Amino acid sequence: MTIKQLGYLGFSVKDVPAWRKLLTSGLGLEEVESKHETALFRLDSRAWRISVDYGEEDDVTFAGFEVANAQSFERLTKKLINAGVEVKTGDVELAKRRGVLDIISLTDPYGLPLEIYYGATEAFNKPFVSPTGVSGFLTDEQGIGHIVRNVPDVQEAMTFYTELLDFKLSDIIEMSVGPDIVIPIYFFHCNGRHHTLALASMPMPKRIQHFMFEVKSLDDVGHAYDRLDNEDLITLTLGKHSNDHMISFYAMTPSGIEVEYGWDGRPVDDDWTVARHDTISAWGHKPVKQTLQV
Repeated sequence: MTIKQLGYLGFSVKDVPAWRKLLTSGLGLEEVESKHETALFRLDSRAWRISVDYGEEDDVTFAGFEVANAQSFERLTKKLINAGVEVKTGDVELAKRRGVLDIISLTDPYGLPLEIYYGATEAFNKPFVSPTGVSGFLTDEQGIGHIVRNVPDVQEAMTFYTELLDFKLSDIIEMSVGPDIVIPIYFFHCNGRHHTLALASMPMPKRIQHFMFEVKSLDDVGHAYDRLDNEDLITLTLGKHSNDHMISFYAMTPSGIEVEYGWDGRPVDDDWTVARHDTISAWGHKPVKQTLQV
C-alpha cells in the first residue's frame, strides 16, 4: 500500500479555547509550543498530530496522509498528476510549517484538502505526557485514528481513495436511519487499523461526521467518559461496534463535529475478508443527544 497512515488533522474553529479544553482536559492530549498562532497537540512521540487555528469554517481544514519514504512519495505524486489531479508541489514553507521533509497538497473530489508527505518530525527526546494521565494512545504504524468523511457521492469518492490512494475496503454497514431509509457506510484500511477512513452520504454540513482516537486501556476510556459527561458533551453512551469491535463513546466538539474515543479495535491483515453488517453496534452506543451517529 502507498498511504501508510493518517498522520495528522487540522481544524479551523471559532472557539479555540474550547477546543483546547476538550483536547487536553477532556481527551488527554498534550499541547506543545508553536512558533505560529496555531495551537498544536500531540498524543505520541510525533512533534504534533492535531492543529487548531481560529477561523469561521468550524470544520476540518486538512488531513495529512503519510507515506514511508521519498520513493513512495515520488511514485504517488506522479500517479496523481498522471490521473489529472491538481497537485501543488514544492511548497517549502508548508513543509517547514508541518515539520516534514516533503509535501504535496490536493483536494479529494468533494473539496477536503489533503496533504501527502513523508519524513515527519519525531520528538522522542520529549516523552508524551498526558495532562489527564492517559496511559497512551494507539498510534505507531496505525496513525492517529480514523475519520468518517461525508460526501454527496460515495462511489466517486471511493474511486478516488481506492484507485489513487490505494485504500482497501474493510466492510460495509447498511445503517437504518428511518422507515425505508438506509445509509450505506464504507470502511477502508491502509494499515492494520480496521479503518482509517469511512465514506458515507449523510445530511450534515460538516466535511467529516467524526474523528477517532484509540487509547491503550479501557480505564482510559472510562475516565474520559466521566470527564466529558460532567461537561454534558456525551452524544453516544459506551458501546461496542459491530464491525471493528471497538468499545467506545462519542462526544461533541465545540464545532459540531463529533469525536469517538475507544479501545481494543480489532486489526485487519492480508487475509481479511470483506463483510456487510446491518447494525452499527453490537450493544450500547445509545443516543444522549439527537445527532446522526456512525
